[in-house]
Amino acid sequence: MGNGTETQIMQFKVTLKYISPPVWRRLLMPPDNTLGQLHNAIQGAMGWGNYHLHAFRFGTTQYGSSSIEEMNWMDEDAVTLHEMFSQPKTKARYTYDFGDGWEHEVVFEKFVPLKPGEDYPQCIAGKRACPPEDCGSYPGYERICQLIANPKLPDPEGLRKWVGRAYDPERFDLAAANKAVKRTR
Repeated sequence: MGNGTETQIMQFKVTLKYISPPVWRRLLMPPDNTLGQLHNAIQGAMGWGNYHLHAFRFGTTQYGSSSIEEMNWMDEDAVTLHEMFSQPKTKARYTYDFGDGWEHEVVFEKFVPLKPGEDYPQCIAGKRACPPEDCGSYPGYERICQLIANPKLPDPEGLRKWVGRAYDPERFDLAAANKAVKRTR
């Protein structure tokens, strides 16, 4: 790789679009990791279940899993993060679950020094819980948030029971996010 990147880690901010206040995660990734490995880290850090298709978009070019032959995209495991995010502030769009269409903005923020003995990738920060898997995209998530905020609202669809009492859209658990990221390595 050269040029000093062997002693540095890439810092990314991944923000789920169209939700306010935002849901986001900050990740540290080795530069020689692939887009596929970034996908896995995002899945763990956000709390997604990795049940659905996904793709990264850089301009008009899409990258995804090479195991899905019918999709017209480049192989995400054939390119490194340093190749795709060569300069700080480089952005990509990451879409997860083409049915619900969860769009994320992925921004390469900067290089940070590698800490000897640390395991990477890591999630180092974040805000708010990720929407529940298969909740019906943005409208379904908004409805769940309304129901949680106002227990007196009628819930004919049974969404409160479906999402469970433990779900809190304002809660982010860094330790749980890192545990999930470690499982994706």
